[in-house]
Order: sequence, then C-alpha cells, then structure tokens
Amino acid sequence: MSLENKDSATPAAPSDFIRDIVAAHVAENIYPRIHTRFPPEPNGYLHIGHAKSICLNFGIAREFGGICNLRMDDTNPAKEDMEYVESIQADVNWLISAWADDKLGLKAKGMSPETLAEDGKRDFYLPAATQADREQRKSESFEPFYASDYFDQIYDYAEELIEKGKAFVCDLTPDQTDEYRRNGLESPFRNRTVEENLDLFQRMKAGEFTDGVRTLRAKIDASAPNIWLRDPLLYRIKHVEHHQTGKQWCIYPMYDFAHCLSDYIEGITHSICTLEFEVHRPLYDWILESLNLPRPLPHQYEFARLALGYTVMSKRKLMQLVDEHLVTGWDDPRMPTICGIRRRGVTAQALRNFAYNIGITKYNGITDVSVLEFAIREDLNKRSLRRLAVLRPIKIVITNYPEGQVEELDATNNPEDETAGKRKVPFSRELYIERDDFAEVPPPKFFRLKPGGEVRLKYAYIIKCEEVIKDASGNLLELRCTADLESKTGGASSARKVKGTIHWVSAAHAVDAEVRLYDRLFTVAEPDADGDFKKHLNPHSLEVITAKCEPSLKGATFAERYQFERLAYFALDLEAKPGKLVFNRTITLKDAWAKEAQKK
Repeated sequence: MSLENKDSATPAAPSDFIRDIVAAHVAENIYPRIHTRFPPEPNGYLHIGHAKSICLNFGIAREFGGICNLRMDDTNPAKEDMEYVESIQADVNWLISAWADDKLGLKAKGMSPETLAEDGKRDFYLPAATQADREQRKSESFEPFYASDYFDQIYDYAEELIEKGKAFVCDLTPDQTDEYRRNGLESPFRNRTVEENLDLFQRMKAGEFTDGVRTLRAKIDASAPNIWLRDPLLYRIKHVEHHQTGKQWCIYPMYDFAHCLSDYIEGITHSICTLEFEVHRPLYDWILESLNLPRPLPHQYEFARLALGYTVMSKRKLMQLVDEHLVTGWDDPRMPTICGIRRRGVTAQALRNFAYNIGITKYNGITDVSVLEFAIREDLNKRSLRRLAVLRPIKIVITNYPEGQVEELDATNNPEDETAGKRKVPFSRELYIERDDFAEVPPPKFFRLKPGGEVRLKYAYIIKCEEVIKDASGNLLELRCTADLESKTGGASSARKVKGTIHWVSAAHAVDAEVRLYDRLFTVAEPDADGDFKKHLNPHSLEVITAKCEPSLKGATFAERYQFERLAYFALDLEAKPGKLVFNRTITLKDAWAKEAQKK
C-alpha cells in the first residue's frame, strides 16, 4: 500500500511524558530505530479508546522516524474470529491512511528478515516455509502481524523456562488455581523435576490431555505482593481450532506470556499499554529477563485509557448491546466503535485531532464527550458542502410570485473554502420551510416567520406571512405569503434588513431523502456508574424522518460531508443507493445537550 501524506491540517505533534521518553532515547541514540506496535486482541470491534492508542503508537513512529506494527494478539481462539481481524485491519487502515509515508512502516518494510538480521544481532523468527509469502502479502495489502506467527518460538521459550527450573506443569483445576493464588499458596506440583515437566508439557502439546486438566505456570513467588507474580499461568489446553493456525495447536500461550515475547521477536523498543497493565509490567520484565535473549529488551510504558462521557467502552458491554439487538450492529452509528463513528460521518482527521487534543497522561478520568464533538464540528465546518434541506416541512405559497416561474439562485458551497465556488438552486412559487421556523403564537425574541411577520429566505427574497391555512381539525396545511420582489439577495435593492433568515426548498424540485437523526446513546455522562448501564439508554437516540432536499443532493457521494444549512452535519449512509438517498446526522451544529443542561 503506497500512500502520500496529505494531512497537512493535522496539528503539530503534542508533547507528553511518553513522547518525552522517546525523544530522550532518540537523543541518546539508545536504539537504532524507534519501533512501536498496536496489538489488539481480535475478540471484538475497535472503539474510540483504541483510536487513542492507534494515534499514539503510529504517531510516535511517524514523528520519530520509526516503525509501528499492527499485530493481532490472537492467543485465545475460543473468543476470536476473522470478522474481528478484518474489521480491525480496516479501521486502523482508515484512521492512519492519511499519515502514510515511508517512515510509518505501513508496508512492514522494517519487518523483513534481512533488516531484523542486521549485523547478526537480531533473531527474528517465522516459519521458513511461510516467511517470504507473508512478507509479500504484508507489503501489498497492509496485512497485520499475529502473535500466532510466533507460536513455535514461544513454545521453545516455554521449554527454556522449564529447563531453567522457572516453569512447571500444574494439575490444579482452574478453580483450585485461583484459590491457591488468591491465598498465596504454592501448588503441590510446583517441585516437579525438570524432566517430568518437559515430558508433561510435550504431552500437552501432543494433545494427550483434555481442556483444563493441566497448565504450564511460571515459578516466581506464590505469595508475592503483586498477585500477577504468584506463579502465573503461561499455557493452557484448549482443543479449539485457531483462525490462523487451524488445528496445529491444542495448547495456547496466555496473553501475558505471548505479548512480551511477540514484542521482543518483532524488535519493539517501546511497548505502550494502558494503565491497567502497570501491575503486569513486573511479569513482562520477568519473562524476558529469565530467557537468554541476545537483543535489547523492549520496555513497557503505561498511559491512561480513554473514558468518554455518555458511552461505555467495555467490549463485553458493547457486545451485549449488539447481541441483545439494542443497536443494529457493531457499526451502528450510535456506537463508540470506530466503524460506527465512521459510518455516522466522522472523518479520520477529526478522530486523529481529537486523539491529539486530549493528551496522554498517567491519571484516569472521564473526558467530556463535548471535546470529541468540538473536534468533529471543527473538522466538518471546514470541509462540508452546504446544502438546503427541510427535515420537517410545511408548505408556503408565495402568492405574488408568478405561477410556473423558476429562478436559478446562487448559493455558496462552503464559506470556509473560497475555492468551493457556488451552485444554482431553483426557486419557485411553492416552497417548503422548516416547521420550527413558524410559530402562530411566537415566544419572545422569535425572529422567524409568524403571522404578519417578515423573514429573509436565504439566498432569495424577504417574505411576509399573510395567511395561515388549516384543515377542519385545526391542523396547519400551508402558509400564504408575499415576497418583496425587490429584495433578492445580491440584487440592487437587497439592502433592506430583517432580523430572521430561514432556509427553504423549492417544492416542485425537492428530492426526498430518508434522514436518520442520531443522538447520544445514553442519557447520563457515566451510564455504568450504578452497574446497570442499559437503563440509561436514550430512547430518542434515533429518529427516522423523510426530508425534502435541494435537487443537487441527488448527486451526493460517500466521500463528501454535508451541512444542511441551519440544521446539522450529514453524511450518506452505506445503505444509500441510486434512487434512494439515506443520510445520517453526524452531529448538530451546536451542542444542544449543553444548552439543555444550562436550562436545568
């Protein structure tokens, strides 16, 4: 994959404690090259919290001339699926594609065996029969790496620990193991001989035992203050087919064992994790330091994960929303998943800008969702094409405008971009305006249309409401208005001012569109604070309506973003097709939640 770096609008790289550490290492020439990784477990879809980590790891590689690997830490096939692998790959590719340049390592160039064997100091490991094929596929399609690439090597490292007397095969059941570790007790099988442990471990690999009968555990300190050092599990038996290795294995390394060794095998210099892994770091270091590893060892650094208001980030809870059909899927635009955010119309640049602006710290806290929404609005305001659309239409008839006459009026495409130019919008005797832009009994300071009142139709004329037409039940049918035909915007006599300006669409030329009005998924900032997040689901998080749109929107594209003037930002939904317009509301023009909070 070859991509140019065109993202000149991305803010300058921030400064934080991790980047300061990396900068010091670069200045001291400690490593020949900075090498980071983003290592998700393929057991769910990525969410916005992962976006923070992606931008940090790939950003550091970009800023310091290094390499960043996308690696699937796929050590638990019972919960993993190729669906998740493919979604992760697509999400990462989308988020960082505009950053692509030679320094990013998107083509895994730094991962070639030749480079890693430089000066004979590296011992990169991949099965020889597949190595060349994998490198070629990675180069062409940005294929991720997998911890399962290294299962043979990781198994060898496990045998090395056994030979050193630092690991043993344990026959305690899972419940017994948990109880012994919780109480700081040594396993009765801890002092098996090296020979017996090697024999049992090899028989585990050969498939002789059933699931849960035996495990391989590290021999560290059964009563260590840090529970993660209490003779932790290194391998467990799982007779489950793996999405990458098939039926080759029936034992799988635990995440903590495979993760640090995968980092070492790939030549990672800075293993950047979230704060919950801080207590795992002594185990990370113990495993690497207990083996005969000739190259410099990676080091783990922790930062605060993203907690965002009005949402949940737990994969388990997000999966619950999907499985219980509380949302339409992982890519539901209300979900905090990257694919959901993307489908809603948020751009990759807005998400990267957000990740930069929130900073990297060592202190957990909740980020106000308004920070994300500000980044989205700021980005969309600059790039969105302006269009006229009416979401809840009422018809007006301009009684003094000639029947059958149509004018083509000039409308600005984007006031933030002088090169965007103008377009023509049709104007006729019968129009649609927004229902909220008319009030028969207006509240104070209501500067829109009212009986006897005047407003300007944007890009067009000043009109005056002369008559309100209702049916026998008192329901509003239409408004009869007159236009000041000397007041056309841009005309010689357009200087007359009125306080209100509203948008409109020509009724004869209007195009129908299904519009999905998305809002926050939860009604409170911390939906999981009381342990029952589902009771805080927002019943108004989605409203589907039929809107009337200006005819140019028949040519709407998935690549563009649109501002329906005075309303909100919108993007085509993936279900849109020729003859069927479907728009998602990405975000409102202003923070309506903050305004409502001020009222309360």
